[in-house]
Amino acid sequence: MKVGVLTSSRADFGIYLPLLKKLKDDVFFELRVIAFGTHGSPYHGKTVSEIQEAGFENIDLIQSLLLNDNPNGISTSYGLTVNKFADYWSENTFDLVFCLGDRFEMSAAVQAGIPFGVKFAHIHGGETTLGAIDNIYRHQITLASSIHFPSTEAYKDKIETIIGYDEHVYNVGSLSLDGIEEFKFLEENVFRNKFGIPDKPYILITFHPETVNPEANQEYALEMKSAMSEISTDYFLVITMPNADTNGKIFRNSIAELKKEIPEQILCIENFGKTNYFNAMKYSNFLLGNTSSGIIEAASFGKYVVNVGNRQKGRTKGENVIDCEFGASDILQTVSKLKDLGSFEGSNIYRKPNTVRSIIDTLKNNYASL
Repeated sequence: MKVGVLTSSRADFGIYLPLLKKLKDDVFFELRVIAFGTHGSPYHGKTVSEIQEAGFENIDLIQSLLLNDNPNGISTSYGLTVNKFADYWSENTFDLVFCLGDRFEMSAAVQAGIPFGVKFAHIHGGETTLGAIDNIYRHQITLASSIHFPSTEAYKDKIETIIGYDEHVYNVGSLSLDGIEEFKFLEENVFRNKFGIPDKPYILITFHPETVNPEANQEYALEMKSAMSEISTDYFLVITMPNADTNGKIFRNSIAELKKEIPEQILCIENFGKTNYFNAMKYSNFLLGNTSSGIIEAASFGKYVVNVGNRQKGRTKGENVIDCEFGASDILQTVSKLKDLGSFEGSNIYRKPNTVRSIIDTLKNNYASL
């Protein structure tokens, strides 16, 4: 079975990794990784090298991302990605192509495949993020896909509502958490030394722009900066940089300014990679920002999450997630509440055992009927 895997960023590659490894090692599958988006961008770390370093050789790299992240730049990148993939799909055929999540580049690659009859398998569909236009892209991908692997039963129901039937929709849990119980962590001092994180409490932070309300991002970035400046008196700040979203540079610039003001209190990371990110999560005190990884993954590491603003509004959240408004005072008040909570002891609503095995078995048993 010839399988392609669309990966447009460091984030989705890390989620895919357990599945990619199994597909690569299973003789039933002929695997090809289709890398595009930020993977080819030096500005974002040119993370196609991470795919190569992970041992994958059959990689096609498609360049289609513009550095301009205003609405015109994003729309132009979308159109360029469609054009590039029109050529790609005309020259390459697969029995099935995996796509994941909700990025605009992912939507463009999938939309380009519709006239060619490409059969897509969508991972992490059915979710809702009312503060990001990714919500629209995600549902576009769902409508274009032939088989679906959502992460919860509620998202399975949502997909069935969107597509109008319940065939080929399988709740398998979150792919990124597959095998988490066997994950081998670095010793804390080894991890800290690797990245120069001092021996003091730190917060793992990721902020992205709210793309549904782009005119507010300048204000939000200032509120974020003000809050983090105050928080840095009690915690070291480990910040993973924003993705290539509309107005993402606004947040990058605010973080860069704060780094200049308090350089000894901040570590900025362009690309942690999944292994280092999981280590960073494990040894942090808690998470802060508006990224899906906090909502989906943090509970498995016993961490509370301060979820800021509306970007993740509508996404199913566990009891470890505490919402607050996108204002410095609200962020600071919520962070202060976590000082006495310690570790989160509850379960992760996104965790199901044997996610990769479920996906592979489902493909082997059902791909001929797609």
